[in-house]
Amino acid sequence: MTSATLSTPTTAERVRSACVHAAGAILAADSVPPAPAPIHHLMPDGSFALTVPSDSAMARAATEAGADGVAAVLELTDYAPLPLREPVRSLVWVRGQVHPVPSHTVREMVDMIATDNPDPALLDIGAGQSLLLLGADSVVVADATGAEPVAVADLLAAQPDPFCEFEAAWLQHLDKDHPEVLNRLAGKLPAALRRGQVRPLGLDRYGVRLRVESPDGDHDVRLPFPNPVADVGDLGRAIRMLMGCPFVNGLRARRL
Repeated sequence: MTSATLSTPTTAERVRSACVHAAGAILAADSVPPAPAPIHHLMPDGSFALTVPSDSAMARAATEAGADGVAAVLELTDYAPLPLREPVRSLVWVRGQVHPVPSHTVREMVDMIATDNPDPALLDIGAGQSLLLLGADSVVVADATGAEPVAVADLLAAQPDPFCEFEAAWLQHLDKDHPEVLNRLAGKLPAALRRGQVRPLGLDRYGVRLRVESPDGDHDVRLPFPNPVADVGDLGRAIRMLMGCPFVNGLRARRL
C-alpha cells in the first residue's frame, strides 16, 4: 500500500512526528537516576544524539563505561498543545546502548544536527550539557490505539509530518477562536460521541483528530481527508471539504 492510499500516518511517521513534538524526553538506565534529554535527534546511521546535564549521574555513567556503553531507554512524551483531561498523545521508547561522543567529534556532530534542527539548546553543549549517542536496538510507540514496534530502517526512510511545526498553534487557534469550525467537524462524529466536550487533538497531512471528553471516558476520533495533503493551500481545502463547505476553494456565492 502506498502512502497516497493511506488514511493515517505510518508507524514510522508517527514516531518521527512525535520526536519533533516531544516536549518531555528522559534518558533512564538501571541503577542510574533518569536525566532530562532536551536534544534527541535521529542521526543518519539510525542512532539518536542526546544531550543530558553534564553533572548528572547519567553523563558520568556513560563516560565511565566508555566503549562498552550503558544499556538505557529514551522515553519521549508527546503532549497535546491544549489543556486536556489526559494530555499525553503518545509515548515513544528507544532502547539501546548509550555512549559518550568523543570530544574531537562533538563539533562536527553538533553542526550536523543543527543543519536539520537548529535548536538553541545545542549552544549548551559543553556549557552544562553533554552529548551522548544512543544506538537504537528497538523503538516502540504507544498511543490510544495501542503499542507498535518500528524498525530503525523504516524510521530513516520516513519523514515527520509536514505540518509539525505549526500544528500546536493551529490547534490552539481553532480551539480558542473558531468554535464554528470545531462544531462543524464535531457534526461528523457518531451521535453517541457528540454528548461530550469535543476538543481538537491533532492535525497531520492525513486528517484531523478530535478528543471527546465525556463522563464515561475519553474517546479519540480521526476524521480523514479525502486524500493526503502536501501544503497549506491543500490543507485549507481539505478542511473545508471535511466541514462540508460547498465552496472548497474559498469562493463566495455569486450574488443574483
